[in-house]
Amino acid sequence: MSRICSVCGKAPSFGHNRSHSMRATKRRWNVNVQKVHVLLKGKPARAYVCAKCLKAHKVQKAT
Repeated sequence: MSRICSVCGKAPSFGHNRSHSMRATKRRWNVNVQKVHVLLKGKPARAYVCAKCLKAHKVQKAT
């Protein structure tokens, strides 16, 4: 599953896990993406939308 928001384009960010000895291992912070039915160009479609866009009502849900 692609972890990219179809509205704002938010994608995972990357960084490091740091252990007690400060040894670095790669990690990623995933976006809270939900699969929802939305109206795109007047037609209902499924899209991956982040929770922040859903909460801000940046998309219109298809019912």
